[in-house]
Amino acid sequence: MKDLERVPEIRGKTIRFIWTDGPTKGKTHEHVFHPDGTVTWSDAEAAKAETKEKPQYAATRAADQVYLVSYLAPSGYTLTVALNFRDKQLVGFVSSAKDWHPVRGTFQVR
Repeated sequence: MKDLERVPEIRGKTIRFIWTDGPTKGKTHEHVFHPDGTVTWSDAEAAKAETKEKPQYAATRAADQVYLVSYLAPSGYTLTVALNFRDKQLVGFVSSAKDWHPVRGTFQVR
């Protein structure tokens, strides 16, 4: 992949997304943003079985303490979220070739 930006506020971090709206409302997913530029995720309430998918991600600064994160999984789903580090809110979109959904939630950096 071409030089994707991966800001240090995201790169190498484990971040829990706690969904309050969207198709995964009520669930918590733990995302690991690996230093090599890949991301893995798992259901935080399930046994520690990470996804076998390990796509590249991009993470860039959108505003003071707000970062935009996006990845396209091999399964065809794209997640794009804005993470506001001031109030720990997230907002974004998840989509596939057939579906598109706005999402909202909170997050915790672990």
